[in-house]
Amino acid sequence: MNQGVKTIIYPVKDIARAKVLFRKLLGVEPYADQPYYVGFRVNGQEIGLDPNGHKAGMTAYYDVDNIKQSLQSLLGAGAQIQQEIKDVGGGKLIASVKDADGSIIGIIQSP
Repeated sequence: MNQGVKTIIYPVKDIARAKVLFRKLLGVEPYADQPYYVGFRVNGQEIGLDPNGHKAGMTAYYDVDNIKQSLQSLLGAGAQIQQEIKDVGGGKLIASVKDADGSIIGIIQSP
C-alpha cells in the first residue's frame, strides 16, 4: 500500500516567520510559496507549512499509488474518515483517517 512517509505538514500561525525558520533549518528555498502553503523539498522529502492546519495538527502523509484503494483498505481495517479525498492542486490528492487510538494517518497520491 505505501511507499513510505515522504510528506510532513506542519501547522503554523505565522507562515512568513515559519518560512524563514525552515529555510534556515533545511538550507533550501521553498519550491512552493503561497499564502496558503509553503513547501520545501529536501532529498525526496517534502516539508510543508500550512497556516490553516491547526485543526488537523502535524500530519505525516504516506505516499500511495491508489488513494481510493488505500483509503478503503484503511477503513476496512477499522479507521474512520478524518478528511475525504481532496485535490490540493496539480492533481495531488490527499485524505486522512483516524485510527482506533485517535491518531491521524494521512495518505497522498501524486499525479
